[in-house]
Amino acid sequence: MTTLRAFTCDDLFRFNNINLDPLTETYGIPFYLQYLAHWPEYFIVAEAPGGELMGYSKYHTTNTFLVMGKAEGSVAREEWHGHVTALSVAPEFRRLGLAAKLMELLEEISERKGGFFVDLFVRVSNQVAVNMYKRLGYSVYRTVIEYYSASNGEPDEDAYDMRKALSRDTEKKSIIPLPHPVRPEDIE
Repeated sequence: MTTLRAFTCDDLFRFNNINLDPLTETYGIPFYLQYLAHWPEYFIVAEAPGGELMGYSKYHTTNTFLVMGKAEGSVAREEWHGHVTALSVAPEFRRLGLAAKLMELLEEISERKGGFFVDLFVRVSNQVAVNMYKRLGYSVYRTVIEYYSASNGEPDEDAYDMRKALSRDTEKKSIIPLPHPVRPEDIE
């Protein structure tokens, strides 16, 4: 049985099986600690019966899966929202509905915090993830040109900024797509 629990500092040394996925962005330990200190409710881990981490997302984390996120934006401009910094599921635990469960938890936290929407960035080339997010009710809000830095001389990759309106956004203003792409420096 999968257990959902709060991410702890010790988990930083247990999630390499998840973090080594080529489509998962990795960060330094200070970055993870910053999220854990500022947005602990958004950092949950899913733990498999044997204790191994199944995945994570920087919003919630688990030993089975992890989600890591934060709350940000302006309430006055109706931009207060939950942001998914990372969502990753270990390859051996994929296609079990773990990512959908983590996203659901992140959305629930964002609802409780009075968010207007949840957003995330995903590589344009990662069609498996793009399609999953669409099935979960997310839509492409805008394309961000060269958002992801490449390695080995490859060109930088574009990202989709995908959003899902929450109940506070009754008119669904937050998900009206922008008509043109933006650059990373244009993102607030």
